[in-house]
Amino acid sequence: MTGNRVAHPLLISLANIAMDFRTKASNDLFLLLALLPIPRFIHSDRKIRGVLESRLFHFCLDIILEPLKKATQFGISMEDPLGLSRVCFPSLAAYIVDTPESALVACVAGKTSSVTMASFKQFGDDYRHEPRTPSITLARLHAIESVVDPWELEAYVKESMKHRLNGVHRPFWRDWPLADPSVFLTSEPLHHWHKQFWDHDVKWCMNAVGKAEFDFRFAVLHPQTGFRHFKEGISSLKQVTGREHRDVQRYIVSIIADAVPGNFLVAIRALQDFRYNAQSYVVSEETCSSINYSLKEFHSHKQAILDAGARRGQKSTIDNWYIPKLEFFQSVVPNIRENGVSIQWSADTTEHANITAIKDPARSGNNQNYEPQICRYLDRLDKLRQFDLATSIREAKVDFRAGSGAEEDSLEGEEAHGLDESELLVTSSSSLLTHIDPVSSLSGPSRNVVDYFYRASELKQLLQHRQDIPLPLRTNACSSHVAIHLSRDPSYKQQLVDEVAQMYHIPDLRPALADYLQRIATGDEQGPLDVKGRRLSQANCDLPFDRLEVWKKVYLQSKAYHHPHTVLPAQSINALPPSNASSLGQFDNVIMNVDPTKQWPFSGLNGASLTSSIVSNTSN
Repeated sequence: MTGNRVAHPLLISLANIAMDFRTKASNDLFLLLALLPIPRFIHSDRKIRGVLESRLFHFCLDIILEPLKKATQFGISMEDPLGLSRVCFPSLAAYIVDTPESALVACVAGKTSSVTMASFKQFGDDYRHEPRTPSITLARLHAIESVVDPWELEAYVKESMKHRLNGVHRPFWRDWPLADPSVFLTSEPLHHWHKQFWDHDVKWCMNAVGKAEFDFRFAVLHPQTGFRHFKEGISSLKQVTGREHRDVQRYIVSIIADAVPGNFLVAIRALQDFRYNAQSYVVSEETCSSINYSLKEFHSHKQAILDAGARRGQKSTIDNWYIPKLEFFQSVVPNIRENGVSIQWSADTTEHANITAIKDPARSGNNQNYEPQICRYLDRLDKLRQFDLATSIREAKVDFRAGSGAEEDSLEGEEAHGLDESELLVTSSSSLLTHIDPVSSLSGPSRNVVDYFYRASELKQLLQHRQDIPLPLRTNACSSHVAIHLSRDPSYKQQLVDEVAQMYHIPDLRPALADYLQRIATGDEQGPLDVKGRRLSQANCDLPFDRLEVWKKVYLQSKAYHHPHTVLPAQSINALPPSNASSLGQFDNVIMNVDPTKQWPFSGLNGASLTSSIVSNTSN
């Protein structure tokens, strides 16, 4: 916060809410429950100060969470979405924290796993150790108290270290029914996976390849729209966020290829496979097997990292695997089976909530009496959201009693009058959230994903009733998984065919178009235009048109593989002509499945074609 004030925020949410909706930051479903104090004790011993801070943390949570403990024990009457009264027993599903806070919650000392009985020398084992259940920890606390008074701090801390505990004698979860730290301390992707990649995997690769060569390989990568281009390498990056961690992960395997031993590359790739599989939105037993297999593969080849001298300390080479986050990997599959997919417990959403729920309200005050001003700010903001949602539903004219919405707005003016499709608002009772658009300025800007699949279907239905719609349509769903959208205005209007061929250095553009038209005329429309094969038409053949409209950019949209109903953000595919800055032009390559009998990913790259081309409409 401002004014040199610090606090430990405690946020709360409901695991019953659908994951896709709860983890979207703009929905504000993580609410501020409390601001825990961060005191400064005056004891001369640093270890004693740490124990006092840890005890105060658990004591505060004891007070704050007491109502939830009672509700879990005795039940509480709550209303469901239909207004019916239900007796609920809320349990602690997950506590989203990073590695040091995980140890604080589990009451374990440093160099000790918070979810298993492993010590630091066992962090590199290729199996999961016995879970650290509440009964084990509480039994050890009872044994320590039978020997030493908890408030004889020096003696109690010394005795606690024998049991690898941190000196907390009353954990907040001790009397919470069904609360098990080895279960609710879930694997956290942002800190446990992506931060581990940056702190360790990247350092191993950089040491093995060499810093100069490593940066050079990143610098010469072809820039891709939607992905960060590290034109100066990554060794000098400061204040790297989770977004940069993910961007670097996309390139790391190809960056180190042919520069490291084979087993080294296999180990790094295995960790990448582990992270990508573990982040899946839908996880089956087959996926769990793949996660475990990737982890086993890493442990089978990790010696190559030590042999290459890539794991180094500040002064000398390190020949051990004392990495706490690496030990957390062994608990990923058990956590998935207990708590569901790991991606829903990522701290990305809670990190954003720290800004919207604490920092922004604190900055909006007068630097006095932070707590009541923050509460008042959040209360008023919530009332504004509720009012805005109610008025938006009213303006959308949705009749919930009748079970259907107002008559659907027509798309007549969009194509007929040349309006850009981003200005199109469609009213439909079947997609309420599509047309109810509360004012987003209350909680900051939000990025809504435009659904080109829905627009393509609406335009196709419109064609059945209107005959004066300009063709071809600029939004088309090529299949149930891919949609293509063009902007309203082309990059080059009414260009002669030969001028376009010269501009893009495509000497066989005219015969290629003629061959394509011939295929359409004969009914052979399967597959894309083959620009690499032998041309059947002559170089100076006649075409039924003289000019082209050319787009340098096309928007390609697909759906999530594990969530077919989830539409992903559209990606820009560029095709820039040669210029002084780029003598060969800049083309984004796309791998497309052109064989209807093949289905990705089961068929791999069989039936796929690598395509890079311009997009054009013909004009007579």
